[in-house]
Amino acid sequence: MPEPRSARRSAAVVPRHGRPVRRGGLAALRFGPFALVLASVVGTGAGMGTAVALGPGGLPAAGPVAAVRTSETVESPVSAAADPRPTSSSSPDVVDGAGLSPSSDTASTAPGALRLPEGEDLPRLPAPLEPVTPPVDDGLMASDRAAGLLSAEVPASATGTLVVVPGASEAPVPERPVQTVRVEVEEGLPVDGEVFARTVLEILNDPRGWGADGSVSFARTDAEDADLRVALASPALTDQMCAPLETVGLYSCGAYGYAVLNFLRWSTATEEFADRTQYREYLVNHEVGHLLGHGHEDCPGEGEVAPLMQQQTVVVAPCVPNGWPFPDAG
Repeated sequence: MPEPRSARRSAAVVPRHGRPVRRGGLAALRFGPFALVLASVVGTGAGMGTAVALGPGGLPAAGPVAAVRTSETVESPVSAAADPRPTSSSSPDVVDGAGLSPSSDTASTAPGALRLPEGEDLPRLPAPLEPVTPPVDDGLMASDRAAGLLSAEVPASATGTLVVVPGASEAPVPERPVQTVRVEVEEGLPVDGEVFARTVLEILNDPRGWGADGSVSFARTDAEDADLRVALASPALTDQMCAPLETVGLYSCGAYGYAVLNFLRWSTATEEFADRTQYREYLVNHEVGHLLGHGHEDCPGEGEVAPLMQQQTVVVAPCVPNGWPFPDAG
């Protein structure tokens, strides 16, 4: 005998909203999509952090989910929706860009959790590299910057005003006769005055320099009563300071208490020298040599080392270039 309709209704569970749904069987699937969505919302609000991707018909979609945080267990969508109370569970640590590691045994055994050998963590990502600024191709070599140059540009003239480079240093061998040197630079030239001044004193006090015979040691000063002065000047100012000597914008001079170094030569040297650093050594020592009382000398013979006081800016051959008064010393 068929069962009365009233009896059949009593076997069903009537929710507050939606259709009557039995606790099992195919009828539960009718409530499935809503239960999954509700479980996701309730779980997130309770701190579970569960993420579910739904496909057509409300079923879980196939394919990977980018980041999922799982609770201990999820028995069924219906039971999760029916009991919205938060569960006490541990979740994997938050991914912070430097790796991910399980925070508890519970998390490591949760569905979808990453399993690692006991005692091991995920490898850390390498630290980001510092940005590297490519070097600027300004036409200068490292040796040019070490000589104080800031630009490969060589102006024919500047302001015409010499500026004293401030600073002082003791003579390295004070028991010798000391000559004080003041360094000056024409304002407007692309040069670091302090670097230039330091280079000048390093050359003068080199073991191969004028003090190799024990006759002198050089101290730097910025005082007015300096024994001699080294000035870096544009071609135009060099001509003025050296007159009546004819430097014609090309040469330097040592006269009137000044070793005047032509900025053109300090920057570009000369074809007689393959090494600009060697030429700068020659230029400082040669012009200061004039202030110390030394005159010009000639090349002694083919293949010989040129005497420092030979006019090597003009021609070196048949000798070989040399920048030191005592090249074999030290």
